[in-house]
Amino acid sequence: MILRDADEADLPVVARILGEWVAETPWMPKLHTAEEDLWFVTKLRHEARMRVAALGPRASDVMGFLVRQDGEVLALYVAAGARGRGIGRALMADAMAASPEGGLWTFQANAAARGFYAALGLSEVMMTDGENEEGLPDVRLEWSR
Repeated sequence: MILRDADEADLPVVARILGEWVAETPWMPKLHTAEEDLWFVTKLRHEARMRVAALGPRASDVMGFLVRQDGEVLALYVAAGARGRGIGRALMADAMAASPEGGLWTFQANAAARGFYAALGLSEVMMTDGENEEGLPDVRLEWSR
């Protein structure tokens, strides 16, 4: 597996990974089109650091991505067929190594993500009733070394 900064060629694959996760998650509202997902990940790449995990050097080899600003993880998604293979763990280890403390938000309904982050040592520190675009209750998780 290769971890590297995302480039423009990766963005359609990154947008597809995001869109597919939303489409396959029953409790997640479908608010955006594929074109809007591409616009969103392009904007993220220009405003923050986007890292991809790939099985090879081509954009089509990208299996997951993480976006962060300093210690704040803004997004972490892994392609459905690549989950459970250490890709999310590698991306989080990369982010956590770059910052001695940090955190992220995930949805309270996302039990798989909450378990994943707990296994990495993140602590749940706060919950909201859904002050986000999706209107879903979320939870704040943080790490510190």
